[in-house]
Amino acid sequence: MKKNIIIYGLIAGVVVSILMLFTVNYISHCEGNVDYDTSMLIGYASMLIAFSLVFVGIRNYRDKYNEGIISFGKAFKIGIMIVLIASTIYVVAWLIDYFFFIPDFLEKYSAHTLDKLKASGASEIEIDKQSKEMAIFTRMYKNPFFNAMMTYVEILPVGLIVTLISSLILKRKVAKK
Repeated sequence: MKKNIIIYGLIAGVVVSILMLFTVNYISHCEGNVDYDTSMLIGYASMLIAFSLVFVGIRNYRDKYNEGIISFGKAFKIGIMIVLIASTIYVVAWLIDYFFFIPDFLEKYSAHTLDKLKASGASEIEIDKQSKEMAIFTRMYKNPFFNAMMTYVEILPVGLIVTLISSLILKRKVAKK
């Protein structure tokens, strides 16, 4: 079981990290109008693609190592372990990228968000409030521990949902003949 979890966790982690690094670095080096909303959509889609390996890993364990039988609990345990490995790789990749290659990412994103708010006709009070909140968050985000926790909060819910769905679909009390 451990080998199965490690292999699928590592592959999922590498897939989601490569896709994230490509997207974030493309955006951060792009001059002009960057569509952060589309890039966020691409980011979550890449998480779903990577976490499809949770389904494959659970099914592989059930069919090859457990005689076609698996309980919801066992499937969930395998899935969540794959998700934790993949998520940790994602978080480490983000921390390295953020602190060493794009330390100004949040400043650029904040400026974009404030420009979007101004363009929508928001009041000066709203803009000032948002600006202060973003400045506080940007300062907090410079702390690697806070940064890592926020990055886990970004990816773990997606993995949890995929694990729940995969476990429900793949649970089987009796082997197929």
